[in-house]
Amino acid sequence: MTDTTQTPAPTADDKPTFHQRFERNATLLMVSSLLVVSIGGIVEIAPLFWLENTIEEVEGVRPYSPLELAGRDIYIREGCYVCHSQMIRPMRDEVERYGHYSLAAESMYDHPFQWGSKRTGPDLARVGGRYSDEWHVDHLIDPQSVVPESVMPKYAFLADTALDTSMIEATVSTHAFVGVPYTDEMIEAAASDIRVQVDPFGDIDGLLERYPGAQVRNFDGLPALTEMDALVAYLQILGTMVDFSTFEPDASR
Repeated sequence: MTDTTQTPAPTADDKPTFHQRFERNATLLMVSSLLVVSIGGIVEIAPLFWLENTIEEVEGVRPYSPLELAGRDIYIREGCYVCHSQMIRPMRDEVERYGHYSLAAESMYDHPFQWGSKRTGPDLARVGGRYSDEWHVDHLIDPQSVVPESVMPKYAFLADTALDTSMIEATVSTHAFVGVPYTDEMIEAAASDIRVQVDPFGDIDGLLERYPGAQVRNFDGLPALTEMDALVAYLQILGTMVDFSTFEPDASR
């Protein structure tokens, strides 16, 4: 049996509702959306102007040493951040695989930060100390030799490229200009500190006084100071500045 019931045609008395008129008025909809977004932005941003510091300072976090800073520049130059993030989110699967979730203070001296948005390879926020220097060197020279399924390109040339230290004082000075607490002494000693960190016969005490916890050794095992030294030094410091066995977050922040 066929249902011949039909929906009655709209009549002149069926006026559009306020919401329907609102949606059909493009100008009114745009202005209202802008107003809502502006109010939301003010509510989120305005309180920050009354806070002395939006980052909880954590004991142990310090500016990068000149060698680590040079290694970080190489890391950025070679696009390592495209495939590796440096931010562990506070979720169970993240912390079980990579370690304690990332703290804002750990990247407070990063310009720019290396949080990343994609992981072709694993997160590197806690990679420091997980592998030996030799492993890192082998991995950078031929990634597939230690991780057969890796799609990472080879960076063997880093071991053959002398590290250019001519601009390290200017680099440290520039970071000081944007707020990193490098002192005049640190800037003046940058050219020597970058070599001392791979040379056990230099002013190690002065280096460690300026950069507590800095690792001093020949990172790539080669006699010359190379870009490999710098990059491995940077990787080996990641995630090691904070002692998470004693760290307690400030619940009031």
